[in-house]
Amino acid sequence: MMGLRRPLSHPAEIFRRRERRWIGSASVLAILAVATPARAADWPRLPLDLLERTDSLAAMAFAAGAVVSAIVAALAHLAGRRRRTARVARLRAANADLQAKAASAQALLATEPQILIAWNSPHGEPEIEGDLSLIASEAERRPVLGFGSWLPLATALQMERRVEALRSRGEGFHMAIQSLAGRHLDAEGRAVGGRAILRVRDVSGDRLDLTRLREQHAQIAAGLDTLKALLDAMPDPAWTRDQAGRLTWANAAYARAVEAPQGTDAVAAQLELLDRPARVAADDARRERRIWQGQVNAIVAGARHMLNVLDVPVPQGSVGIAADRSDLEAARADFARQMDSHARTLDQLTTAVAIFDGAKRLVFHNAAYRQLWPLDAAFLDQHPSDGEILDHLRAERRLPEQADFRAWKAGLMAAYTSLESAEHIWHIPDGRTLRAVTSPNSQGGVTYLFDDVTERQNLEAKYNALYRVQSETLDTLKEGVAVFGMDGRLNLFNPAFAEMWKLDLAELEGRPHVDKVARLCEPLSPSAETWRGIRSVVSGLHDARTALTDRLTRGDGMVIDYSAAPLPDGATLLTFTDVTAGVNVERALKERNQALIDAEKLRNDFVHHVSYELRSPLTSITGFIELLGGEMVGPLNAKQREYCEAISKSSAALLAIIGDILDLATIDRGAMALELSSVDVEKTIAAAALGVQDRIDEMKLRLDISVAPDIDPFVADVKRLRQILFNLLSNAVGFSQPHQVVSLSAARQGEEIVFTVRDSGRGIPRELLDRVFNRFETHTNGSRHRGVGLGLAMVRSFVELHGGRVHIESVRGEGTTVTCIFPASPVTQRLQEKDRPDDVSIVDAAIHLAH
Repeated sequence: MMGLRRPLSHPAEIFRRRERRWIGSASVLAILAVATPARAADWPRLPLDLLERTDSLAAMAFAAGAVVSAIVAALAHLAGRRRRTARVARLRAANADLQAKAASAQALLATEPQILIAWNSPHGEPEIEGDLSLIASEAERRPVLGFGSWLPLATALQMERRVEALRSRGEGFHMAIQSLAGRHLDAEGRAVGGRAILRVRDVSGDRLDLTRLREQHAQIAAGLDTLKALLDAMPDPAWTRDQAGRLTWANAAYARAVEAPQGTDAVAAQLELLDRPARVAADDARRERRIWQGQVNAIVAGARHMLNVLDVPVPQGSVGIAADRSDLEAARADFARQMDSHARTLDQLTTAVAIFDGAKRLVFHNAAYRQLWPLDAAFLDQHPSDGEILDHLRAERRLPEQADFRAWKAGLMAAYTSLESAEHIWHIPDGRTLRAVTSPNSQGGVTYLFDDVTERQNLEAKYNALYRVQSETLDTLKEGVAVFGMDGRLNLFNPAFAEMWKLDLAELEGRPHVDKVARLCEPLSPSAETWRGIRSVVSGLHDARTALTDRLTRGDGMVIDYSAAPLPDGATLLTFTDVTAGVNVERALKERNQALIDAEKLRNDFVHHVSYELRSPLTSITGFIELLGGEMVGPLNAKQREYCEAISKSSAALLAIIGDILDLATIDRGAMALELSSVDVEKTIAAAALGVQDRIDEMKLRLDISVAPDIDPFVADVKRLRQILFNLLSNAVGFSQPHQVVSLSAARQGEEIVFTVRDSGRGIPRELLDRVFNRFETHTNGSRHRGVGLGLAMVRSFVELHGGRVHIESVRGEGTTVTCIFPASPVTQRLQEKDRPDDVSIVDAAIHLAH
């Protein structure tokens, strides 16, 4: 394998190695040439085969040529080395110069906060340098070219368009922008040497002031253009003059007044609207820096007009405006004539009218106003102010009572600065109700209108109260209600009617005819006869309108009782009542009753069949197995004997299950009768323990039996008690582990006998404790215990049949304790109807037997 060579870090190192190899080769050849004459005998040991096959003269010539070639090659190499050394020196100097320039450029770039972005080609990747903190903090890391992340949306879109134009067409731009962080920046883009350069700089100091001044200048210019456009739209002439009194600007109305095409033409020709005396007076006021105002007769568009002129001095000269008052004076004369006519008309009205001018003084009132507010005529002729009249009326208790009269009065006076009319309802202490309307007029005053609406308010209140009561009553009814008028159109309905017949409220609010309502409801009706009869009652086709009552069952299963009753005003009232729930309950009760009857019959039949169809064959099987096991029909080998024992145990277990099911069925039927007698507790416990002794021995368990010495015999069914204890011991043994302890204790507590069975097995989870007494509820919980789940159900049934009760306690991993409490005195109790299990439990028993 070839060895790894160390990589060269610099070209000079390569040159030096090559030089050493060339000098070494030349030295070897020179030594060979010198040593050839003296030691020719040693040549055969050289590695060159050529020298071995030549004579001395040829070898000397060859050596001389080699020496010459080596010298020439060495000289050529030295010359090349000098050239390369010089070139390396020039490159080093150029590199140092470039590094100095780069450092200078970096220093120049760092002199101010800025970001430089360069694109070498329109579609190339950009080079980004500079301080990125200009656009975001170090923690945010926003992309520079993602303008939308650090600029407002409008500015970001404009920047993207400008940058795209710069990269594609080389169009430069300059923008003053503000980032989302509120920082003022200057963005400049230009094409330099075929590259697109974008520079973003921080604007501060003089640059920021210059930028703000530019913005202010743009705003001022825009505002000036807006003001000029507004003045051009005004109908009154307006103008500006310089310090010498010459026109510098005029609006369109001024140009029309002096009959010039445009305002610029009027300024160029210095066309004057005002006469000389008015201009002299305005010039004197301008020099004295005061406002001049006066009325001037002027020729406007070839006609004489009276102008109200206002000239205001400004630093650059003055600003003037002329308002035409000719039409106003004519309007005033017409208004005076009209007011006299209106006053005579208003005096005939029953509505009280009072007119106040801009100074809030009474200028007119009619006769109804004087009658509404019995004020002194002399007081009204003095043209009192609005506030004085209100204070006078308040002193006489003729205004509505107010907790804060000053605030109420201020709200009423706000009508003088309002643009819209306002309506108020005043409840006067004397029992009257007034409707007051304040209407601003064009002269800055207010017109008051007062109407006495006491009687109308009372009637409306009564009607509204009655209507609300009726509407709310109908809306809260669950019955659908609809009232049709004499014309057959729907006048009134409640939401229950629309919901019951699935009708659109908007369509019903259009007062449809009964024929249309019938067409809308017929899809849900079982037949067309129903609504045909309703239409007959509503339309009054019969000579005598009679009521109609019936029941219908719709296609969707809803049962409705409906009635149509004629009303005295010719209208018809329809009511619809949903009785589906009651009908369904009635049907369910009937079906339930029939189901109970059928279940009772099924249960009785099942018990009968179980008794004769299952128990009898099992008895036969048990008998035959005993014959086989007893070898009465011939000897059996060990395997056959084992099979017989298994069949015998299974038959006995199945027979016990059938017996339990029959007992439960008897209890369910209420036919279980206890055979009460005196119970010897110790003997009963011993008999129950004997039934599980073989399983205890098999699992190597220890059974501790504890009977209190003071316990006396009590009255109970010995067979059922023994069955209870056997089932409890069977469960305890089944859920125990080898070498554990199962205990059974009996004691008297007052008038009760308490039996307790405790094991140290796996325990029962808390979520299963409430279900362990249910029939066919089996949970192995990881043990080898198997069963159909009837043991604890039998225990609870027999204990409750004795009038006792059962408690169970269990801790996961520590064991289970079952306590059965019997009354010491005999109490025979049958299961109540509510405690009986469902009838399907007998069917479940058959299913479990099949499994």
